[in-house]
Amino acid sequence: KTPSGLVAYPDVMVVCGEPELYDDKGDVLLNPTVIVEVLSPSTEAYDRTMKFEHYQTLPTLQEYILIAQDQRAVEQYTRGSDGHWQLVEEQDVREPFTLTSIDCSLALADIYAKVTF
Repeated sequence: KTPSGLVAYPDVMVVCGEPELYDDKGDVLLNPTVIVEVLSPSTEAYDRTMKFEHYQTLPTLQEYILIAQDQRAVEQYTRGSDGHWQLVEEQDVREPFTLTSIDCSLALADIYAKVTF
């Protein structure tokens, strides 16, 4: 749940430290470090705009990753120390990219293994 009131269930979330939950049900996380969304035709515009605007209000969020499903492409938004978001587009299947907030390297070849276009 974002401070702006959006309750969303991303495709993948990473939390550093203890999870902070909204209520006793335990299914609404308040402190993600990384959020990953796999883009689909029906949600792509929303994931890129309004949903990202809401996610940006989460003070713990450091990286927002968008994964294309129709090509090998990843967009990595990283929050800078000044609070602004920087976009890096990843398309080289040979070179890994790093999620710096969690010190994790991923290669597009691994993300898209067994995916046929």
